[in-house]
Amino acid sequence: MRDDRPNGFTDAELLENLPALESFARRFYRSGNDIDDLVQETLAKAIAHSASFKPGTQLRSWLFTIMRNTFCTKFKISRREQVGGIDDAASWGSSPPTQDWEVRGQELEKAIHALPEGYRVVVDLVLIQGLSYETAAQRCNVAIGTIKSRVSRARHRLTELLDIE
Repeated sequence: MRDDRPNGFTDAELLENLPALESFARRFYRSGNDIDDLVQETLAKAIAHSASFKPGTQLRSWLFTIMRNTFCTKFKISRREQVGGIDDAASWGSSPPTQDWEVRGQELEKAIHALPEGYRVVVDLVLIQGLSYETAAQRCNVAIGTIKSRVSRARHRLTELLDIE
């Protein structure tokens, strides 16, 4: 394995983040093959663009950003590629999928903002940025158990606010 990248992250650090990347990829895909492909493409891009990584920043957050951007790019490309002709009835929906996702995203954003401040902070740190419970606890100056309970309560409250069963 190569550990001589110019900006200070090693292959070992990439491998440490592999489970988190696989977990994050499950938010975008259900298929194991698609998940593996997205993780592999993310790691390849991270290695290819290692010079753009800023030392002192969170490697996991940087990798998540690469993954999110990779997925969005693939999604945009797949929307442009239409299988079938112009008369294909399946291609005519009442609204494009992006509108549905946009609406759900707005609903989620409103629900997160409706949470108490302590819950909102841990949702951002743990669920959005992908930080570990330990790192989030250090940033918030609280015990790790407090972070775990806040994340659990925040998830429960979000499911109530979004009417998710």
